[in-house]
Amino acid sequence: MVRIAIAGPGRLAREIIDVLLATGRHEIIILARKDATSELIIPGTTWVKVDYQDRGALVRALQGVHTILSFIVVHLDTNNASQKALIDAAIEAGVKRIAPSEWSISHPEHLEAFYGNKLEIRKYLEGKNKDRKVIEYCLFQPGWFMNYLAGARGSTKHTRSAELSLVDHGKLRAHLASGSLDKQITYTALHDIANIVVKAVEYEGEWPKFGGINGHTLSLGEEIAIGEKIRGKAYHIETLEMEDLKSGIVKASWLPPIGPEAIGEHVNEEFGKQALRSLALNHAAGAATVSDEWNRIFPDYKFTTVEEFLARAFGDA
Repeated sequence: MVRIAIAGPGRLAREIIDVLLATGRHEIIILARKDATSELIIPGTTWVKVDYQDRGALVRALQGVHTILSFIVVHLDTNNASQKALIDAAIEAGVKRIAPSEWSISHPEHLEAFYGNKLEIRKYLEGKNKDRKVIEYCLFQPGWFMNYLAGARGSTKHTRSAELSLVDHGKLRAHLASGSLDKQITYTALHDIANIVVKAVEYEGEWPKFGGINGHTLSLGEEIAIGEKIRGKAYHIETLEMEDLKSGIVKASWLPPIGPEAIGEHVNEEFGKQALRSLALNHAAGAATVSDEWNRIFPDYKFTTVEEFLARAFGDA
């Protein structure tokens, strides 16, 4: 049994907390900026209100903690102030290891507006261990959430589907940058992410610095073919010209219905265009895949494939 601190109890965190609690083997504390309310309290956990700029109080809250899992929303963390404070306090409190707020792809080319802070935190942690290891850490990188492919149908208890994808399986259509149909993308189902993280918490070996969780990597063309097979209909593929995308121009007849659950409250048509542009360029650059470090550490774990997931989500459509 270890004491685990969850920083930022958002929706992905809740998926993982549920699996951690189900083991009955760990003490879980929730670090949150808000006061606990009946709606927020998670039975079986301890809620601790924190001010990330109060170093002493944060260090005290982390006494006896073995592992920190951070889900701080990076693009809303100005100058990475909260996450840097968390790392510094963890080191002072003697925390063994920390998972910073990664939880996505490993190469955020063209997505810096959303994921740029992740790169800075990677450098920050590397700098902390430059002269000697003061804290163990792992960058958990599961690629894109497979559950987004379910669209409005939803597929998890806590995480609402944001349809943050180049393929809309519900409406039989897809976007892609010209020439990128064969470029690969990694998807991992949320329940698989949660299960692997729980295994990682209990893993007695040293965490890998880069922690790829590779559920299923395939090309966009293969994903569309799987969707067409399950839905029994051809998809409409809309090609976005690379020259336009590189110039900041998005000529699309429709936009992914990206909601505030995925990105934040400031969502509008122009934002949707820029998000689509970033996704398409990232995929076209071959940057939408992750490695498989945790797959190799837990070789017997069977991950959900895109075909299995889509069959469950749309098999009756």
